[in-house]
Amino acid sequence: MREFLLYYGIFAIYYVIAINSMYFFIMMFSFKNIMTILKSSVYSRFQKLSGSEYVPPISILVPAYNEELTIIENVRSLLSLNYPRYEVIVVNDGSKDDTLQVLIDQFELTAAKHQPINRVLSTSKVRGIYHNPAYPNLYLIDKGNGGKADSLNAGINLSHYPLIASIDADSLLEKDALIRIAKVYMENPEETVAIGGDIRIANGCKIEDGVVSDIRLPKKLLPMLQCVEYLKAFLGGRIGWSAINGLIIVSGAFGVFRKDYVVKVGGYREGYPGEDMNIIIKLHKYMLENKLPYRIAFAPDAVCWTQAPDSFKILGSQRRRWGRGNLKNMIEYGKNMVLRPKYKVFGMITLPFNILFETLNPYFRLTGLLALIGYTALDMTNSKILLVYGLLNILYGVLLGIGSLLLEEIAFRRYPRVRDIVKMLFYTILMFFGYRQIGVIWRFLGHIEFLRNNNSWGTMTRTSWKLEEKKSS
Repeated sequence: MREFLLYYGIFAIYYVIAINSMYFFIMMFSFKNIMTILKSSVYSRFQKLSGSEYVPPISILVPAYNEELTIIENVRSLLSLNYPRYEVIVVNDGSKDDTLQVLIDQFELTAAKHQPINRVLSTSKVRGIYHNPAYPNLYLIDKGNGGKADSLNAGINLSHYPLIASIDADSLLEKDALIRIAKVYMENPEETVAIGGDIRIANGCKIEDGVVSDIRLPKKLLPMLQCVEYLKAFLGGRIGWSAINGLIIVSGAFGVFRKDYVVKVGGYREGYPGEDMNIIIKLHKYMLENKLPYRIAFAPDAVCWTQAPDSFKILGSQRRRWGRGNLKNMIEYGKNMVLRPKYKVFGMITLPFNILFETLNPYFRLTGLLALIGYTALDMTNSKILLVYGLLNILYGVLLGIGSLLLEEIAFRRYPRVRDIVKMLFYTILMFFGYRQIGVIWRFLGHIEFLRNNNSWGTMTRTSWKLEEKKSS
């Protein structure tokens, strides 16, 4: 037993070195590309694009299930975007609350009996389509409950434009978000099949008429921890992964896709709590197997503001769902794509990284804790060595967090107050004392739910944007 624990301890050290080295490697790509991103995000360029006839039209799909508290502000926000030609398609997924009725009443929608729909993807039964000529680019689909993937497929069937955007019903886009993400598409429209936007935490911000009018940091603990967590994931991670065409996910909260390729891969797949990861894996697989040049990009200056869970119950439900989705995708696609040269960067780097450092991470963390208990029981511990090892692990994480804050300050500066940067730095350190450990447990519990065939979406509750505005005042 002592020998086994010794070797496992050595393995754990190399594992920590490997994962942090990989994170630094990806962040270096983020820094390498930050100046290009900075130059392309100059606002004057988007003013010229906003009225251009060459900007591709986009269909915005908004799946909505029990979203009566946020859906009106969300739709108002989408209808006021600076973009020349687009449509908003809200899909009511059999909501049990008044989501359908509040939309009908607010926008005076009526049943459109002769609205053509191209059923290229199978979905739950559509009960009705609603429209009001006074809002020519707004449509409402009412359908039986089938899940988020089913709702997106229904929206695709009704959509009229070659690009589709998926937006969560509890999210608000900045007015220039579509223009900024369209610019990335227009740089290489032949090869760009998907683009992810940047997700920021709206808790604490001042919201007026569906627009984030004053950016403020969250006041509560959990949303604040998620704020710095998202900053690290999106700026420190996804900029770098997109630079090597290795993105494994485009957030379901905000992403733009070429509709023709989404249809070719069969649309969004039901039964996947991680439908946003699943569609990206399928796009990688299809393009690589058919030897088609492509890229899946990330637009960090195209910002979507979303509500973050502010209770352990709701956050735990979300993270267990993410864990289930990640595991299910890795089991289905990993066995056929990992370390196979024909899948290039995605198969040789992205998937192995995800399996080793994301999917299996809870097991290494938990067994490491058990090994530590074993060291103590067998009197093999050296307190100084353990302290140094723990501090180095935290130092690595803090440096990565500081790198993300630096990227934010160099290129975007959404948080201009000095006290905001100090606060984010404090929470970057604080998250290593309990928050990350609880996250490991949530992911492990998500794997257990997967083994029990739990494919439910989990518990999610919304807060009215008006109530959120009062809290921030």
